[in-house]
Amino acid sequence: MLEKYVGQIVEIVYMDRKGKLSHRRIEVHRVQNGLIRATCLQLGQPRVFRLDHVLAWHPVTRTA
Repeated sequence: MLEKYVGQIVEIVYMDRKGKLSHRRIEVHRVQNGLIRATCLQLGQPRVFRLDHVLAWHPVTRTA
């Protein structure tokens, strides 16, 4: 799943523990034990996301 996108930027639809939905653009650093360690590009800060709370994702294709 998201493991193949380590080192890449993906957009995710994420539901937090309170049920709030958000759309994030993240750079994936590691996927392990049901957690995604990434940098949230909106905030410019490292974040941890629960894999089972990611509702949708797609890779961001970079254009020149």
